[in-house]
Amino acid sequence: MTESHDLPSASTSTPPRLSKSKYLSGLQCLKRVYLEIHHPQLATAPDASTQAILDMGTEIGELARRRFPGGVLVTAGHRQREAALAYTAELVQDPTVSAIFEGAFLHDGVLVRVDILERVPSQEGISPSWRLIEVKSSTRVKDVHLDDLAIQSQVLLGAGLSLVSTSLMHINTGYVYEEGEVDLTKLFTIQDVTEAVTSRRAEVLGQVAAMKTVLLQSQPPAIEPDHHCHSPYECPFWNHCTKDKPARWIYHLPGSKHVVGRLVEQGIATIDDIPAGSTLSLVQRRVKENVEWISAKLGPALRSVQYPVHHLDFETVMLAVPRFPSTRPYQSIPVQWSNHIEQESGELVHQEFLHSDPTEPRKRWAEALIESLGEMGSICVYSAYEEAMMKQLVEAFPEFRSAFNAIIKRLWDLHPIIKDHYYHPAFQGSYSIKSVLPAVVPSMGYEDLIIREGGQVASEYYRMVFVETDWIEQTTIREALLRYCARDTIAMVELRRVLEKKAKGIG
Repeated sequence: MTESHDLPSASTSTPPRLSKSKYLSGLQCLKRVYLEIHHPQLATAPDASTQAILDMGTEIGELARRRFPGGVLVTAGHRQREAALAYTAELVQDPTVSAIFEGAFLHDGVLVRVDILERVPSQEGISPSWRLIEVKSSTRVKDVHLDDLAIQSQVLLGAGLSLVSTSLMHINTGYVYEEGEVDLTKLFTIQDVTEAVTSRRAEVLGQVAAMKTVLLQSQPPAIEPDHHCHSPYECPFWNHCTKDKPARWIYHLPGSKHVVGRLVEQGIATIDDIPAGSTLSLVQRRVKENVEWISAKLGPALRSVQYPVHHLDFETVMLAVPRFPSTRPYQSIPVQWSNHIEQESGELVHQEFLHSDPTEPRKRWAEALIESLGEMGSICVYSAYEEAMMKQLVEAFPEFRSAFNAIIKRLWDLHPIIKDHYYHPAFQGSYSIKSVLPAVVPSMGYEDLIIREGGQVASEYYRMVFVETDWIEQTTIREALLRYCARDTIAMVELRRVLEKKAKGIG
């Protein structure tokens, strides 16, 4: 695949400077790093959920610095490279500086900004040694973190620093917050990964050289998009690289990537080209057939509900830094619910709850929910998540066990009913409510909402409760959260109604 027809040539006598993020992009795909440097305008901007993850990482990085009192932050921005390099060099030579945050180092055309560089005490007259610490908002060490540290340590050593160890600082989900200040010594785990990083560093020079060679070319390398575009991160150039692919491109087949890989090896380019008799999952067969399918059992399944039918959806937040007593990092905390109640006559009543104070939300959330659901009628949900959350909550609040056990017995999950008895080509293999709703009820979707996906909820809720002080902005966020949750429950009402009509059509 060549892109000479739609990209201007990028010619330069010297390769552009790499950074650690560009290096990681190059490890994922040489075409990605080429486009990031020469044609960044072709990237798709991060969606709200991805941006929320990035923002969380920034917050965690700032919090981690408090573990190292006496440390100094290099405030020069990433576009002020020379100023950052000069100030970092001054700090390295200052023995009173115990740690450097966001220090800038350059070697062999690679610039890195180091989260934390901790000075290790040494004898007078001997050059200082350092501990390199990378901060991540994740809960464990991943391969990409080791690659990140490998390029950083390579640059630091090349710049003349002495490293005694290399560590990853990440969130400890075993920490239980009680009250007062967060205990940073327990919130973070610092894990020594020196040995693993050292073994990877042997490959860094060759990898950097390969990237520099590619970056000197006039056109991006001819690399076909496939599963590597999604690991370890979603490539922002996916839309650009796949814009000319057919609508039924083989990589749009859902399910096992091994199945897709095997089909690609056979020279199959589109889903329609898959030979009859190929081993496919049920969902993959539905995608290949590409027709609307309605089971004769859809009607009876839908009519198994008992009125009044409650349509229930929960929204939760998972805070990296716990704010409520007896909670852990990233624990799911329910803060919101929506309930559309349909009578047998068709009359519809909507009830909702959103805890908008910086206080423990779960007890008030549960009390309001139990009152809304009452003791009669099926409770329509669209996953097993609501049941799991109620079971988790009674572990913290045993006084709700009896009420929630009774509620759980009334749950009626619409998701498996649709998955077992109905398929629409517009699902494209996905049974998420975001895919199902606009296909079955074209007049409804999520595009008109400010908040359009669950990943946004946590960041917007956090902003509303713990960050934003302007009451007008708080009110705007609150309304957006309420509209999003309500859309999920009215969606289930409309899905049931439309599917009942479709089921009657085949009766």
